Amino acid sequence: MVSGHMVSARRLTAPASGQGAAELGDLPEWNLADLYAGMEAPELKRDIAKAAADAISFETRWKGTLAAEAERGSAGRLGEALVAYEALEELIGRIVSYAGLVYAGNTADPQRAKLYGDIQEKMTDASAHLLFFALELNLIDDGAIEGALAGDPAFGHYRPWVLDLRKDKPYQLEDRVEQLFHEKSITGRGAWNRLFDETMTDLRFDIDGEELTLEPALNRLQDADGEVRRRAAEALAATFRKNLRTFTLITNTLTKDKEISDRWRGFEDIADSRHLANRVERGVVDALASAVRDAYPRLSHRYYQMKARWLGMDVMNHWDRNAPLPDTPQAIIGWDEARNTVLSAYQRFSPDMAEIARTFFDRNWIDAPVRPGKSPGAFAHPTVPSAHPYVLLNYMGKPRDVMTLAHELGHGVHQVLASGQGALMASTPLTLAETASVFGEMLTFRSLLDQTTDRRERKAMLAQKVEDMINTVVRQIAFYEFERKVHAERRNGELTSDRLGQFWLEVQAESLGPAIKLREGYEVFWTYIPHFIHSPFYVYAYAFGDCLVNSLYAVYQNAERGFQDKYFEMLRAGGTKHHSELLAPFGLDATDPAFWQIGLGVISGLIDELETLDA
Repeated sequence: MVSGHMVSARRLTAPASGQGAAELGDLPEWNLADLYAGMEAPELKRDIAKAAADAISFETRWKGTLAAEAERGSAGRLGEALVAYEALEELIGRIVSYAGLVYAGNTADPQRAKLYGDIQEKMTDASAHLLFFALELNLIDDGAIEGALAGDPAFGHYRPWVLDLRKDKPYQLEDRVEQLFHEKSITGRGAWNRLFDETMTDLRFDIDGEELTLEPALNRLQDADGEVRRRAAEALAATFRKNLRTFTLITNTLTKDKEISDRWRGFEDIADSRHLANRVERGVVDALASAVRDAYPRLSHRYYQMKARWLGMDVMNHWDRNAPLPDTPQAIIGWDEARNTVLSAYQRFSPDMAEIARTFFDRNWIDAPVRPGKSPGAFAHPTVPSAHPYVLLNYMGKPRDVMTLAHELGHGVHQVLASGQGALMASTPLTLAETASVFGEMLTFRSLLDQTTDRRERKAMLAQKVEDMINTVVRQIAFYEFERKVHAERRNGELTSDRLGQFWLEVQAESLGPAIKLREGYEVFWTYIPHFIHSPFYVYAYAFGDCLVNSLYAVYQNAERGFQDKYFEMLRAGGTKHHSELLAPFGLDATDPAFWQIGLGVISGLIDELETLDA
């Protein structure tokens, strides 16, 4: 990930106080002192000033000289420049990461919000002095760049980054336009993102006389009592409707903002900028989306018909989609049990993997409890290679929360291993960033399933896994199709709230199938999905990662030896290799249309087993 990027915004929920909180045990809160001791720390103020001054010095020293340095070949100093550039990226990344994590801990706190906003502005100003570097490098002739890479070992070290950077060349604008885009991002896209975040944090949902924040309200949709689920869904819809004007304006503004940027840069398709950032070909994503859509009937449609029958319904309501099965254990899973479950599963695969994950617990790199104002969902933030990742959860003791812990720790392990590539090359495209996280989930699930002998428990576990996979693959591709409709139509003018709701209902009805009735109120549930706001077209990366891991896990099950070593090498590579290079050692090829059928076949196979248990 780039500095400050938080991966895997998965949703989970949990009680904040009372008996449920006591059952959870002692939930950890992260210690950010490894970045800075506090918001007023002298080191933070020193680094902010240093970043600003060093960025100006860097621009003064190197701007306008790069082509001449490249022409000098082995005698050139591009390597020296790139080392200095990486150091600045590391410093700015540390500062921005700290501000983002402090803010995520309580977005409702004015002091944290001010720190976050001030640092965003100052670091945007500082990094504006670095913009020239990538732009100027891309203007150098291919032959001169190749000569410098071959002749200067310091520059040659960054070959993967340099060649990757040059893929952006066709979409690069004139320097001053790039600078304008960069500086106005604070008052443009960044401001609208912040408005969305703070609006979501302030929302309250009245359920049975209790004022709940978003996460506990969403959690009621997993209650065993259908009436509780219905009232929760109605409360969610009521609050979303009250704020519908704001969410519609945010969506229209950001969609238009993206269209302007795409048009200036010359992207053809509405999702091409995301594909470029992910270093994945449009045809690969199109094949994935097509394969998943074609699989709707044998995956989600078939499963939800079975679930309706298990719940004693002819047709489920939309609030029943994540209802627990009648035989599902309802006991709260304490934090210690969740920790041991995940670490044990990791240990069986690789002691080294478990050891890295254990560090997150031992050194307080995890923030687990629900708190007023805390960012919803879950993420793993890589920060910078000189520090370490941090994980945010909203842990409530549900089985899904244990899987989310496994997921985010998978990200964390990946980020630790890739950090050896340095600030510029540790970043992994989103399509591959989900690999380790989903693999961590799969390890945990398979470990638990192997230990289960009771038929009813096995059925409940399989059903839960199938639902998670449907949410990760089917639901995310439906999200992708929703975004495509929104961004395509926005080019013709603003979209009304009703039109957005219509698109939402269309894609949801298609993906969920006839066994789920979308009742009144569901048309506004698009409003709370943060990916649409923060990272347009991010969502297909989940489906990509899940199908990839299904295929990867099949290789692991059939491998006699050496899989773990190859797997760790893939994670250590960070952003230095294309997906085709990373998957080749496992005999996998994402450009082959049949590849996606392997991954989807795993989900279908689990549904087959459920049908057998149901017989």
